[in-house]
Amino acid sequence: MDSENAYEWPRGATQSDMHRLEAWLARHGWEVDPTVYMAGAGGAAVQVRRIDAAWADGEGLLILPAETVMWDGTRIRVAPRAAVPARCAAS
Repeated sequence: MDSENAYEWPRGATQSDMHRLEAWLARHGWEVDPTVYMAGAGGAAVQVRRIDAAWADGEGLLILPAETVMWDGTRIRVAPRAAVPARCAAS
């Protein structure tokens, strides 16, 4: 997966991770919902939507820690777990 079409939202995301996500989303016409913040043991989850879309309950996409988001040329979606290559620990 290339970084232009996929973005991995890390566990324990930092403010700089948020800035990178916001820039990646903007290139594809999406934005982070600033009114939704969810934190858990793995870090923050973010709600995203198309830029200029009307806000409504249940619309948009929720990105959880350690999920990879993919752009298919038309829409953004969370990558199936099987599509995300496993990371190997260094020997």
